[in-house]
Parts: sequence; C-alpha cells; structure tokens
Amino acid sequence: MTVTCDMMVSEDGYAAGVNQSLQHPLGEDGERLARWRFERPDENAAEIAAIATAGACIMGRNMFGPGRGEWDDEWTGWWGDDPPYHAPVFVLTHYPRAPLVMQGGTTFTFVTAGILAALEQARAVAGHREVAIAGGAATARQFLSAGLIDELRLHVAAAVLGAGEPLLAGLEHLNLEQVSSVERELVTHVTYRVVR
Repeated sequence: MTVTCDMMVSEDGYAAGVNQSLQHPLGEDGERLARWRFERPDENAAEIAAIATAGACIMGRNMFGPGRGEWDDEWTGWWGDDPPYHAPVFVLTHYPRAPLVMQGGTTFTFVTAGILAALEQARAVAGHREVAIAGGAATARQFLSAGLIDELRLHVAAAVLGAGEPLLAGLEHLNLEQVSSVERELVTHVTYRVVR
C-alpha cells in the first residue's frame, strides 16, 4: 500500500507562513500557496483530484485547527460540516478526544500514540487505496524522517514567503528521485519517489 504526501510549498521551501491562527490557517501570507487551487482549478484539475483519492489520511493537530492544549469540543476543523477528505482521517495529538463524525464520509479519529499507531490505523481502513499524509509540515517531516512515505508530491507555488514552516528542514539525508514535473502559471507540480 502506497503512502503519499501532497504538500503546497513556496519557492523558498515553506509549507506555511508565520503565526498560524484562526484568521490565517496557512499562516500570515500563506494563502498565496493555494492560489493555484482557487484561481486556476480547471488548469490543475488532475492534481487536485489526485489529492482526494486516498482511502485514509493522517494529519497533525496544527492542520486540524489553531488550538493548542486541551480540546475545544466546539471546534470541528477548518472545513465546515463536509470536509474534503471523504475518508477516515487520523489526527496526531497529545490530547485525547472522541472521534468526530462529519458529513461526506469523513471521520476524524484522534491518535495519541504517535505516527506508527496512526499509520497502522490508516492502513487498516484504507483498503486497496493509498494512505495520504495530509500535513502539515511538521507531520510530513516526521514521516519522511522515519522513511514511511513512498511518494512526495510537491506543489511549488509561484510565491516566496521568506519565513514560516519549512517542509524539508533537518532532512539532509532524504533521497528523492523525480518522477514527473508539470509547470503551470501559478504552480509547478513535482512528484518524487522516496528512495530508501
């Protein structure tokens, strides 16, 4: 079963801007990373569709919401009642929380036992489909560092952030083999195979 990771990054390697908050889910100025998805969806339809094909997803607490510490049970994620995943999503956290069932087939399960436990649970429900590491950057780095990602799909936005959350910091020994590259007006989509 393939484990994939799709990440939007700036040309200088940041997956989010500084100061993530309720008002700035991708950090200050981070919305520039997603312009290609919203301003040119037809041009990037294949890449957008590929992001949503996973049988299960894993994300970090910061990607699920801006809160830290104990849960605010009123918070159900950035995406409203019908999140775009339409599959089980396992959220890495240090704070237990009951599963959250949403519309469209998305159930958020909160995992306190680390990345291996989350991956085991995701594989158990994904069937023949891939498991996607949905982000954010710190979660992707943990999985890359542990050698648990097979395919890394970077969506390099035509933007320079200058600061923020770096995707590949500390991964000097990561060995990537480029599989494909597609250049569009606002983004370049690059797929890498992670070589172990």
